[in-house]
Amino acid sequence: MSIRWRLTAWYSSILAIVLVIFGLAIYGLVYYYTYNEVKSQLMTQAPQINKQLRLIIKGGLFEVPNLDLGLEQGRGIDDSQLYVQIYNYTSGVTKTTQNMKDLSITFPVPSTAAGAVQNEGIRRVNVNGDSFMIIQQPIKSEELGLVVGLLQVGQFTGSQDRLMNRLQNVLVYGSLFALLAAATSGLFLARKSMKPLVKVIEGANQIQSSNDLSVRIEYDGPPDEIGQLIGTVNNMLGRTEVFYKELEDAYGAQRRFVADASHELRTPLTTIRGNVDFLLKMWTTEPDERPNMDEAMIRELSMEALNDMADEGKRMSRLVSDMLSLARADTGKTFDKMPVALETLVNEVARRAQFLERTAEWNVGDFSLLNGIYMDGSKDYLQQMLFIFIDNAFKYTPEGTVRFDAIVYQGQVGLRISDTGIGMDKSEVPFIFDRFYRADESRGVTEGIGLGLSIAKWIIDEHQGSVEVVTRQGEGTTFVIWLPVSFSAPLE
Repeated sequence: MSIRWRLTAWYSSILAIVLVIFGLAIYGLVYYYTYNEVKSQLMTQAPQINKQLRLIIKGGLFEVPNLDLGLEQGRGIDDSQLYVQIYNYTSGVTKTTQNMKDLSITFPVPSTAAGAVQNEGIRRVNVNGDSFMIIQQPIKSEELGLVVGLLQVGQFTGSQDRLMNRLQNVLVYGSLFALLAAATSGLFLARKSMKPLVKVIEGANQIQSSNDLSVRIEYDGPPDEIGQLIGTVNNMLGRTEVFYKELEDAYGAQRRFVADASHELRTPLTTIRGNVDFLLKMWTTEPDERPNMDEAMIRELSMEALNDMADEGKRMSRLVSDMLSLARADTGKTFDKMPVALETLVNEVARRAQFLERTAEWNVGDFSLLNGIYMDGSKDYLQQMLFIFIDNAFKYTPEGTVRFDAIVYQGQVGLRISDTGIGMDKSEVPFIFDRFYRADESRGVTEGIGLGLSIAKWIIDEHQGSVEVVTRQGEGTTFVIWLPVSFSAPLE
């Protein structure tokens, strides 16, 4: 059974119980007050009538000469009239008032005087299909000291019975109609209130069948529990969509990384294999089969092949090292940090950078403005990051100048590496930190595998820094690495 039907059944059952209790209470109150009025009138009139009776005793028997007790009596049955009957236990004669004679009715009486005493009080009787409420009182003879008769005073209760029947019908059929209307409207409201949940189910099924995480559940109702639930589900879908897209991007980047790494490794491996095959062929060939090659030439060719293999080995080592650094970045691993004196760091980098392979002029600025300035970081990784930028500047500046200096601005230190090299187009700047990305102009012209700037960007991010790029094609490029300062205490 669905939730809609269960809700409808529950509150229909509760409503039915409430209606039954309410109906019984109304019926009981009306019944009590309706018949209690008749009962009170009978209990008031019966003693008075009993006192007015004149008993005449003849030969041990008694009789009532007449029942004209000053009561208004008509020929038709009427609930405003009193109907009086006296039964004589000594003679077995029943006397009634004129209105009972006109209607040809008599009240049932107990068969014995003892039964009359026992049945004294109010009772309901039905005579010829008409309902009466009667009060019974035994008639006692003070002279004989016995119960000699039975006085019965009744009142017609047909109108009260019809009222109660109508009330009963109204309560029963009204309750059934109310219950039916409540169940119908309740089912409608339950369906309406559960409709947003149906939309949640439909949206989930749509996502499950189509894998479309952009689906959202539309809801324009009040911000009640259903609205909050749908809002939570939509937020969850949004977060799931973002996570799924990030996962897809990560998988895509991983596939590209593997493809690029395979491509980059294929070249040095092919070179090494070719040189090995060449050396094997050259040294396994008989001397008479290579008449144009003397010992000096063989030695020279062998050295060239070995140098090529050594260079490719170094290139593979750098590639593997760079890939390990990026793998560490992907796993979220970081490094230990400690206060680093920036002036000492950049001076050491500037000194060692002059020994890098280069064709451009190396120009170093004045780093005395970094005196006493420290930052929290890793000295080794900061040096690696600076060497990556400087080495790139040397590679892409076949002639001209590469300058390294520093600036201090608003609590940050900017380490600036600028060159007058080939530069690049502004459209390429957003991609230069992507793995294996190299500008089209530099592919095949300069050495490199396109991982250096990715590693540098990771190191900068780990130090809560940023990098600024200014470039123009044919005029050079400037990188400014902004790093936060932990404290500054100028030295004397």
